[in-house]
Amino acid sequence: MGTHTVLIVEDDESIARLYKRFLSTKYDVEVETTAEGATNRVISDTKPTVDAILLDRRLPDGEGADVLESIRDQKYDCRVAMVTGVEPDFDIIGMGFDLYVVKPVSRDELIDAVETLLVRGDYDGLLQEAAALASKRALLESEKDREELINSSEYTELLSELDTLDEELLKMAEGLTAEDYRVMFRDLGEQTKTP
Repeated sequence: MGTHTVLIVEDDESIARLYKRFLSTKYDVEVETTAEGATNRVISDTKPTVDAILLDRRLPDGEGADVLESIRDQKYDCRVAMVTGVEPDFDIIGMGFDLYVVKPVSRDELIDAVETLLVRGDYDGLLQEAAALASKRALLESEKDREELINSSEYTELLSELDTLDEELLKMAEGLTAEDYRVMFRDLGEQTKTP
């Protein structure tokens, strides 16, 4: 059992069992076989938060895209990979997934997909926190003279927090791809436009 919860949404029970076997040594893994079950599981108030979802596009009672849209509309903070036999087409442009993986999927590919989702989930919060602290530092540096800053324990603590975040972000950056950076900065730009 791991510290992260992964939800597999797959109607083929043999594939779901295989994915669960691949992942259960590293993560807490749950399985849903329907769109309704997946949506209900993610929005449940009584179960632990889902950190990553491996979502099939075609389910017996609906489309994976509808599950994904519901998750994003409700603003649930989890990363989603479409893991599907459907070859990608232009219709994927409007879907809010984080990764698109075409079946068949090997054990290593599945683990890599989950690890990528978890890294992306981490950098969202870290970047937001770093941006907020950097804004505070810039404001203080524009309003206070150097001596006031040096003598302030609060400012020193702020710098320490920024250094810690910088180290975490650098460590995380080692695992990011060029696409991760593109998505990360696009997401940051969208957040700054929000009123």
